[in-house]
Amino acid sequence: MSTVSTHLTCVDLEFSWPDGTRVFDGFQLAVGAGRTGLIGLNGSGKSTLLKLLSGELTPTGGSVRAVGEVGCLPQNLTLDTALRVDEVLGIAGTRAALHAIERGDTDERHFVAVGDDWDVEERARATLDRLGLGRIGLDRTIGEVSGGEGVLLKLAALMLARPDVLLLDEPTNNLDRYARRRLYDAVAAWTGVLVVVSHDRELLELVDQIADLRDGEVIWYGGNYTAYEEALATEQEAAERMVRVAEADVRRQKRELTEAQSKLAKRRRYAHKSQVEKRVPKVVANTLKGAAQQSAGKHRAVHAERLAGARERLDEALEAVRDDDEIRIELPYTTVHPGREVLRLKDLRLRYGAEVRGEFDIRGPERIALVGRNGAGKTTLLRTIAGELAPVEGEAETLVPLRFLPQKLDVLDDELTIVENVARVAPSATANRIRARLARFLFKGARADQPAGTLSGGERFRAALASLLLAEPAPQLLLLDEPTNNLDMASVRRLTAALDAYEGALIVAGHDVPFLESIGITRWLLLDGGLYDVDPEDVRNGELRAPRPKA
Repeated sequence: MSTVSTHLTCVDLEFSWPDGTRVFDGFQLAVGAGRTGLIGLNGSGKSTLLKLLSGELTPTGGSVRAVGEVGCLPQNLTLDTALRVDEVLGIAGTRAALHAIERGDTDERHFVAVGDDWDVEERARATLDRLGLGRIGLDRTIGEVSGGEGVLLKLAALMLARPDVLLLDEPTNNLDRYARRRLYDAVAAWTGVLVVVSHDRELLELVDQIADLRDGEVIWYGGNYTAYEEALATEQEAAERMVRVAEADVRRQKRELTEAQSKLAKRRRYAHKSQVEKRVPKVVANTLKGAAQQSAGKHRAVHAERLAGARERLDEALEAVRDDDEIRIELPYTTVHPGREVLRLKDLRLRYGAEVRGEFDIRGPERIALVGRNGAGKTTLLRTIAGELAPVEGEAETLVPLRFLPQKLDVLDDELTIVENVARVAPSATANRIRARLARFLFKGARADQPAGTLSGGERFRAALASLLLAEPAPQLLLLDEPTNNLDMASVRRLTAALDAYEGALIVAGHDVPFLESIGITRWLLLDGGLYDVDPEDVRNGELRAPRPKA
């Protein structure tokens, strides 16, 4: 890796989409060495910024500058399934030249192609081994590996290329625990400049600094995500104190202005009365009246100016307080009583090879985390339970009302408004009742009339969640498939708050252990040729293996 001080800079950066939507206007950024976690609300421009930094997008104004080579792992990685592993790693040409030399071909082109990289295969295999891909041969095709392995292969390619700057966009999405552990190790060992966009708390605990992208600006915090949360909490406490002080000042200035106006009114009434009763000569009275009016005007202006200043300080104080509203709902009709049978599976064989042997049932309001390697069949099992897929053999019987939230959030009709989407699943509810309940999901007033197709990622998630939880009959079994994928931290908190109010049975397929722990998981199930109870500590460590049969 280069010894040059590597960094990224944006100067007066401007960028707008073809439809005129402005993302950045006069944006400034300077990133130095170390690992930076880039966070922000959905729609704040994080992924767009990475694309600008990597050169995938061209700014409409200003400049982007990177010192050194830049490598990027995009959020939505698509690899040609016909490619060989060595082609993805970018070493196919070097390998071919090396093999030709080994066969005795002394053509100068081969030596130029190899250069100083005589150990390219050894380095490639060592890199794959560090990422847990040692069993994958360099001549295999991408069509033979899982999606999670494809992400790690692309990361391996970047590690072999040794760029000075590495950009990662939501790299842990859809990775199982085993793959995540390997990616965490790679990030922890990285030197140079690394910028990662992620909602994965475990990954963000490995960074050296947090860059919080908000309202078109970046605010920097030293340390990892825990340090960021602590610093932000301190900031918000101070900001809320300033709001209280500013509010008190506004009230005081209003009171003083009212008192001053009352005193001046009394003085005007006294002067008028004195003139009427001819206590003073008319010339003197007019002079006093004029002086009083002039004094009153000045007095009013002084107090009005003070009040305006107090209001301005209040506005500034309010701007410093973050308005990240939380979902607050009550869902009493979702209650499942202890002991009630909710789900029954029997000798289930699913499409694509997954199985649940024997009998399995869920009773009462259990909260189950469904874990397993990529490709184990977690999504297939949830879709089978939800009735979207028919099992190849066996039975999947649900005994209570059920709702399913898939990864793609495609439960909404894009042509309908949020209110209309909820009305589809709650036909007996009045429009006023739907609007009142949607307000608890932060869709108030005109926001509830937005077409679903116009919603941002975070808004779409909340609308989809509302359509599930407000459905009639109330769901007493809720299935969630990787619910935190692509959600910002505020949306994850909102999901947690909503699930806190949910009193039914819950099955969540996912790899985000901190989130799963935050929603009170009571049982951890591994899908690996069957369903097995596992220790959450093994899940944290990426030990996703079915128990061995007893001898």
